[in-house]
Amino acid sequence: MSTVLGRRLGGELQKLRSAAGMTQLQAAKEISATSTKIVKMESGWVPMRDPDIRVLCDFYGVTDTEFVTRLLDLARLDRERRKAKGWWQQMPIVGGLGEYIAMEEVATRIRTWHPSLIPGLLQTPEYIRALGVTSSWSHPDEIEALVMTRTKRQARLRGEGPLEFHAVLWEAALRNQVGGVEVMRGQLDHLLQMAKLPHVHVQVLPFQAGRHNDVNGSFNIVSFAEPGALDVGYAETVATTQWAEGAEANEAYSRAFAQVSRLSLAPHDSVILIDAISKGM
Repeated sequence: MSTVLGRRLGGELQKLRSAAGMTQLQAAKEISATSTKIVKMESGWVPMRDPDIRVLCDFYGVTDTEFVTRLLDLARLDRERRKAKGWWQQMPIVGGLGEYIAMEEVATRIRTWHPSLIPGLLQTPEYIRALGVTSSWSHPDEIEALVMTRTKRQARLRGEGPLEFHAVLWEAALRNQVGGVEVMRGQLDHLLQMAKLPHVHVQVLPFQAGRHNDVNGSFNIVSFAEPGALDVGYAETVATTQWAEGAEANEAYSRAFAQVSRLSLAPHDSVILIDAISKGM
């Protein structure tokens, strides 16, 4: 089965092979395999062995040992994800989010930009229910399953080795009264409490910052394992989910996040604004 991490890793190996001017057949002979295996490796269809990665990197003339280590980290994570039996696999409401939750479980850091809603990892149950009522989920059981799934994901922000989470929100996300005044005030107060955690960083892009290129769509940048592991970008559209599996696309996400973060208020000033909006409701 093709996986996001496998495709991310395969894409890097394909780029290295092309830069070295090698064919898939030449790469296959180097690891004593068939060209079909190289095709599957570069497409993310099979888990990759560390010896194969090392041999191919050496064959392609890669001398950056830190980069090779990042590829090995990614390969290890992909192998672990393929074998894992996670709690999310038992949740019918997860659907297409299953692969994202699996990656979230092993991530060390997530950066997220949200122009209109509070990020899922920071949402209260009441806020989630209000979203469920106004979305495609209409049956109470479906909405409660959505609440259970999302709150279970939030465990990544607690306990040992918590996820480092950096959220940048447009001011509209704070003023959009999802569920009414009481629900939204409770959500903002919860956001203030979460912002006190040392590994949770919340910034607000105020209206006064003006128009910018990334105001229309939210996205996440997921970082993995050891320092320097390759990032993967993720975005949801009306009809699909999109993964940024190439280096160029992920660099674009990183630049976009850096832009909105740079234009936003500092965390301390963001907290002051959130508190003022909450008290003003």
